[in-house]
Amino acid sequence: MAAKILPVVKLATKVGIAGGAVYVAYDSGLLGGSDEGSVALSKAKAAIPPAVEEWTKYFGFELPAAPKIEFSPGDAWNSGVRKSIHALSVAPTAVCDYTSQGFEYLKGLAK
Repeated sequence: MAAKILPVVKLATKVGIAGGAVYVAYDSGLLGGSDEGSVALSKAKAAIPPAVEEWTKYFGFELPAAPKIEFSPGDAWNSGVRKSIHALSVAPTAVCDYTSQGFEYLKGLAK
């Protein structure tokens, strides 16, 4: 009997953890726009160092200092979108150029 219940309990635990992670991400604004993501990142930057310091004191070990990283999710998102749209806008011309180059190459082989 327990052998049949154990897989169900394992699955329920995994689904609960995954659902909780998605809920927390949605609730904190990580699944929203870039402005909401920037706000969530600034909240995390403010909340994580005190929590890490408290846990290191609790467990009695020292962590090295974290490096300072200047990163703007909005700029990174916008540059990725710009590159993707540019690639899509250039794609028909590039395909035409590659096709003509391929025909020229095949003509050269046929001679």
